[in-house]
Amino acid sequence: MHWGVGLASSRSCVVDLGRNQSWSSLGLGGSDERHSLYGCIVAFPLHEHGGIMSGLGSDSWWKKTLYLTGGALLAAAAYLLHELLAIRKEQELDSKDAIILHQFSRPKSGAPSLSPFCLKMETYLRMVDLPYQNYFDGKLSPQGQMPWIEYNHEQVSGTEFIIDFLEEKLGVNLNKSLSPQERAVSRAITKMVEEHFYWTIAYCQWVDNLEETQKMLAVSGPLSDLLKWILSHLTGGIVRREMYGHGIGRFSKEEVYALMEKDMRTLATLLGDKKYIMGPKLSTLDATVFGHLAQAMWTLPGTRPEKLIKGELINLAMYCERIRRKFWPEWYVDVDDFYYDGSSESSGSPSRLLDFSLYSRTETFEEEVTGNSLSCSRTPDTDATGCSLFDSELDSEASDQDQPKR
Repeated sequence: MHWGVGLASSRSCVVDLGRNQSWSSLGLGGSDERHSLYGCIVAFPLHEHGGIMSGLGSDSWWKKTLYLTGGALLAAAAYLLHELLAIRKEQELDSKDAIILHQFSRPKSGAPSLSPFCLKMETYLRMVDLPYQNYFDGKLSPQGQMPWIEYNHEQVSGTEFIIDFLEEKLGVNLNKSLSPQERAVSRAITKMVEEHFYWTIAYCQWVDNLEETQKMLAVSGPLSDLLKWILSHLTGGIVRREMYGHGIGRFSKEEVYALMEKDMRTLATLLGDKKYIMGPKLSTLDATVFGHLAQAMWTLPGTRPEKLIKGELINLAMYCERIRRKFWPEWYVDVDDFYYDGSSESSGSPSRLLDFSLYSRTETFEEEVTGNSLSCSRTPDTDATGCSLFDSELDSEASDQDQPKR
């Protein structure tokens, strides 16, 4: 049996690549015109180089039905894959005086993003109180990165460069209270988290805990389970390859988790009983650390990092909860799930996140003023002074923030 190869496109046409045809003979215009076809390469059986039906002519009726049904299913799968994975035509976005944040779509449960860097960037925008619009197009930046932003028709990728860009253009700065030495320490911790701890979290998400991560992917449609399986395993393969290139992927599973535990214990020691990593005030470092620790806190049920952060390193869990309550009011978390009880199953309904595509902190919730109403009795949620470790103290910090340039 001979086989033919063609291009199945969503434009209701099939181009037979096995025939020597010019574009003009296919009705696509003259040689001076440029055309783009998006679709999937498909193969179909031929009989003595004849058509599909002639290839089925000698087979029984049930084989013909099987071939046609299988072809229809393959066509449906090809169309869904095309809709999900193909690069679509870029839509015009009005980024004049508006921050457009491109990032991966929200997962079904857990944290607002399965990407520590996407969560870091969105949390930072909320910390500096800059209105922004989410764009969950899944399209990478020209440099092949996610997240990235558009502002006044300028495109910037890489969270470090995005923050530098916003500081320059809009005058925001979370590190203004830090001394030069503290800024150096902050940068060193940032690099430990982003260049080392990140890979151990990625390993736990996309390699060792792949099945649970796959369930969190927000994919709908008749073949959603198949597409989630494909996406998760493709991502897992990419993570394995990049980890090997980084060097950390050359270690055993136990060694990777040992490195993860050292990083988490280091962060817990640095935090101590302070409100934030660098002291009583927020800094850019807190967006970085929160974006990564939130993955261990809310997206890896029953795993080693969750047991560690909700058990022995409880100060890190309180730190994450403090930031979540302050900057993510729409992100609901079951309080019963705060402490690890030894069960790998999540109790109750999964955490859902409301889809706020346009966000401004000052417009979505009132700042909480906690004062003399706080109880001074010592509980697991209080520090040595009896004050709540979850207390946001938004009123004192808001006065320290400069108004951004508009």
